[in-house]
Amino acid sequence: MVTIEFLGPINKKPLTLDIKNLLELSDILKEDEDMSAWLENCAVAVNDTMVSSKDITLNSGDKVSLLPPVCGG
Repeated sequence: MVTIEFLGPINKKPLTLDIKNLLELSDILKEDEDMSAWLENCAVAVNDTMVSSKDITLNSGDKVSLLPPVCGG
């Protein structure tokens, strides 16, 4: 099982899913109207390492973090 955490203003409780890669996660989250808007702009980290490819293999115990863009000073 993979833990999915939503950071910042996404304000969604963590999920635990049985998925094999980020493409599967993307397909699942696109079904949620609120999440679908966030997906276009979020950075993604797997086990606290930023990634850019959706075909990265996920293993049981991995943590995926969705990081929305933020403004700060």
